[in-house]
Amino acid sequence: MCGISGIINKNNCRVIQNDIQEMNDLIVHRGPDDEGYYFGNNFAFGHRRLSIIDLSSDGHQPMHYLDKYTITYNGEVYNYLEIKKELLKYGYQFDSNTDTEVILASYDKWGEECVNKFNGMWAFAIFDKEKNTIFCSRDRFGIKPFYYTEVDGKFLFASEIKQLLRFYNINYVNKTILGDYLLYGLEEHTNETFFKNIYKLGASCNLIYDLKVHKYKIDKYFKVELNKKLESLSENESIECIKNRLYGSISLRLRSDVKVGTCLSGGLDSSSIAAIASKKFQEQTDEKFIAIHAKSIEKKTDESHFAQEVAKYCNLDMKIVEPYLEDITNNINEVFYTQEEPFGGPSIFMQYFVMKKAKENNCKVMLDGQGGDETLFGYENYYSVYFAGLLIKLKLVQYVKDLLKLPNFKLSKKRIMINSISILMSRSMIDKIKKLFGINMLDIKIEIDKKKLGYIFDFRTFKQFQIRELAIRNLPHLLKYEDKNSMRHSVETRLPFVDYKFVQSALSMNDSLKFKNGYLKYILRKVVTNILPKNIVWRTNKFGFEAPTDMWIDSHKDEMIKKINRSEILKQTINIDNNTLKDYKILWRLFSIAVWEEVYEVKL
Repeated sequence: MCGISGIINKNNCRVIQNDIQEMNDLIVHRGPDDEGYYFGNNFAFGHRRLSIIDLSSDGHQPMHYLDKYTITYNGEVYNYLEIKKELLKYGYQFDSNTDTEVILASYDKWGEECVNKFNGMWAFAIFDKEKNTIFCSRDRFGIKPFYYTEVDGKFLFASEIKQLLRFYNINYVNKTILGDYLLYGLEEHTNETFFKNIYKLGASCNLIYDLKVHKYKIDKYFKVELNKKLESLSENESIECIKNRLYGSISLRLRSDVKVGTCLSGGLDSSSIAAIASKKFQEQTDEKFIAIHAKSIEKKTDESHFAQEVAKYCNLDMKIVEPYLEDITNNINEVFYTQEEPFGGPSIFMQYFVMKKAKENNCKVMLDGQGGDETLFGYENYYSVYFAGLLIKLKLVQYVKDLLKLPNFKLSKKRIMINSISILMSRSMIDKIKKLFGINMLDIKIEIDKKKLGYIFDFRTFKQFQIRELAIRNLPHLLKYEDKNSMRHSVETRLPFVDYKFVQSALSMNDSLKFKNGYLKYILRKVVTNILPKNIVWRTNKFGFEAPTDMWIDSHKDEMIKKINRSEILKQTINIDNNTLKDYKILWRLFSIAVWEEVYEVKL
């Protein structure tokens, strides 16, 4: 797990060392253990290393192989041992125990198709000396970041946006993304960022740059494929399938030469990972598996008692961090600098403090539960889509039975019924969005192409909806938060629910097993029913690492409004009234833009 930098000079001149070094220096936190550079005729690679696999100097990067390839790489290929074993049969030899060298040998053997062999997370660039190309790739779901831009005759790529901003005199806002965020709260739904002219390589994409003609192409190498055979499995067969996939995913992600721990909110996803991982960990060592919990000081969002129950039941060594309101206030600018773009709410701060605690406890690797909700039906607002799917299939009896079984959640049964019917009706996209996601529309001054967002909400089945949640609407911004918060503290996070084999199996399952008897994530509950306390397995109140949001906003609302009123970007893009600011979600959204504008000195 590391940080990468790259500069390509289109005028074919040699890269100035100071340029690549300054890019690298901005991400020391991503790799405090080592640094390295490689200079080609008209390009340069930079690398910061966080040593996780093979801690020796053999893992130094940029790494060379067969006098043909050079790589700068950020990530982990968890199945590198299996791939290495296969490559040894083909006569390949290895000088290290790293996954980095396995990637290079795989590229030599299979070329661009090598990424289809990998199970993991990655963002890398490989210089191919014979082809005079640079082969770049990002993992299937975009867990690891890869940003790029073109400015002043240079093509630049990096792990963080701030590395690229160094080459711009003024940081301009991307009005399109700004409008999408203001109106709909969308952040990571395209390859554009909040900064004008700075892009990210899409998940599941390869970028091949031709150093001779200075042109590049981007190809998508993966899309989620559903297995119809899995949909027809019985309930017991389905549970066994998901169990095997989850256990296998966690086993791979425990491979490490440094200390591994887990995040534990007390919810179903994190508790499931903690239970399985601790059992496997304690089979190999005499130590307790470490878990870190963020305790909210706000009673209604505090689930520490659930986390403590899991820790006791699973014999975990649990560490608790309990940020106070002033801790959030004192770290506002730091967290916005870390995240680099506006974000959805104060819960991001809780994750930030968890990763800080992990570093204090010398945990270089942390497991986390991102992706469980998207793959296994974990959000209440998914109900509307699920019931719409039943209407499409004319399963009216099941529609009524399932609706009656629903527990009392934040969404009323009446609202779920109305939303499910509205999905099927012909109406403007804006009305659909408002009905489905309960979004208050803002009066913005900049022109927004509302029709272009249709692809995000264009689905006819629940499985199609889940794929969009994973690829476009929900998971991408959660992965961004996770990566930036963890790497700011030199911590690598691994996400068992985002293993591509697990994802495809989970999505393929019969929808009726994702929601049954009124329970979200029914199939996961059945998988862990014997390894967690009963009230954890069957609890229905969902939080996550929830911040004391209402408490913090109540005590800082005046300061937030002052900051919003000082924002030049907001003055020119939105009409604000007192009613607008009563909605805490919108209030935070506007505050988020104002703080980001100040931290990064962004102009309209």
